[in-house]
Amino acid sequence: MGSVPAAQYLRMSTEHQQYSIENQAHFIAGYASLHGFSVVQSYVDAGKSGLALKHREGLGQLLRDVVAAPQAYRAILVYDVSRWGRFQDIDESAYYEFLCKRAGFSVHYCAEAFPNDTTISSSVMKSLKRVMAAEYSRELSNRSFERARRNAERGFRNGGAPGYGFRRLLCSSDGKPKHLMEGSDRKNLYADKVTRGSSGSA
Repeated sequence: MGSVPAAQYLRMSTEHQQYSIENQAHFIAGYASLHGFSVVQSYVDAGKSGLALKHREGLGQLLRDVVAAPQAYRAILVYDVSRWGRFQDIDESAYYEFLCKRAGFSVHYCAEAFPNDTTISSSVMKSLKRVMAAEYSRELSNRSFERARRNAERGFRNGGAPGYGFRRLLCSSDGKPKHLMEGSDRKNLYADKVTRGSSGSA
């Protein structure tokens, strides 16, 4: 009996190497081989947040394809629930999956410990995973905002071009100046800070 043709959906924001496009594809390939699938098409959102469908061309195209006409694949393989999305309203995540299932395409979360079927235990686990994915994004957003606020209070920049007549000054984590930065320079150390310096700064 031949393998079932499948599409894979891959998404990476800027979180961890664990979620790199290559790692996801490699894991899905192993899952496909083990469970009788053959990946025939890929939809990719590289460097895209999972908070909303907007700007996620890969997932948007996948949804348009599955509802528009029959495809060469019959299943959709995703690394885990969080790769499908970290939607703040978990019903939104469920709705997009429902669109695929209604059109006849099963969705499989390859790295999850539960099968994506209609059993009560699987439904509860999937809902819990969606809540956890949404909460992770909320907490990350709050931490990022607080970090940016503290940096601004200390006089450090949070990105963007320096004002007219100024240049960016790289400082150590304790605020000691290192050197002026050129237009394309980036920090090498995460702990370093950037503030505004004049062209005459040391």
